[in-house]
Amino acid sequence: MADQIFVGRRKTSVARVILRNGDGKITVNGREFEKAFPQILSREDIVNPFKVTNTFGQFDVMVNVVGGGTTGQAQAIRLGIARALISQNAEHRSALKSEGFLTRDPRMVERKKYGQAKARKRFQFSKR
Repeated sequence: MADQIFVGRRKTSVARVILRNGDGKITVNGREFEKAFPQILSREDIVNPFKVTNTFGQFDVMVNVVGGGTTGQAQAIRLGIARALISQNAEHRSALKSEGFLTRDPRMVERKKYGQAKARKRFQFSKR
């Protein structure tokens, strides 16, 4: 059977996640995820779906992630892992949903407008 790819997105990051039975090894873009994500918060974000479903150390995860920064990438991976865990066992859905791991965060950066310094910041007003 071919591996199924699950997609997670956050801001401009897109993560493609493949879940296999294994011993809990997580690789991100060919590197161990500890090297790819030096921040502890980002690493906790990635492994949280496994902790909630009590499946930590049962699956190997292969991730290809592009775009955005480390926080957006970590949360995109989290969504992809949560979706992959549901495909393995549908009983995990309620636990993951109650933690909010199945909701795609819709917040995006607001675009810059012309005649302004940023999206909402104006240039300094001079009366004279």
